[in-house]
Amino acid sequence: MLKKLFSKSNTKLEKIYAPITGNIIPLSEVPDPVFSEKMIGDGIAIIPSSGSIVSPVEGEVIQLYPTKHAIGIKSVEGIEILIHIGLNTVGLNGEGFETCIEVGKHVKLGDNLIHVDLKLLKEKNLDTVTLLVITNISEKKVKINSYASGTVNCGDQLLECEIG
Repeated sequence: MLKKLFSKSNTKLEKIYAPITGNIIPLSEVPDPVFSEKMIGDGIAIIPSSGSIVSPVEGEVIQLYPTKHAIGIKSVEGIEILIHIGLNTVGLNGEGFETCIEVGKHVKLGDNLIHVDLKLLKEKNLDTVTLLVITNISEKKVKINSYASGTVNCGDQLLECEIG
């Protein structure tokens, strides 16, 4: 017991902020089993009210899908985050998406990443739900300690994660 009291913890905390403004729903309510059953990781979903996607952390862009509907960011603490915009939006082949960043670029919290035309997605009967998923939870030993709920604005704290 004394060893636990006096030993330094190797765990770190990292806060992840909202990449988009909207209403939060749990991943379990997303109508896609890849996300709702957490096949690629854990996180949160937002039904957006604006089309501006910003960086939820400081880090590096490690992936940008050619169809512009999803982006991967690795935080400075090593958490890998997938931001996936809408469901079945890959079929748009980039239509309605404008990227503001490229792979390999360093991003700061709040930097513009992608703008999406939500009106176009709705006109094409596509679900606009935007997912933020931590994809390396098991390999990085990441635990999500808290999830936001309700309405969130860009830059509000969304998740608090424990690493290690």
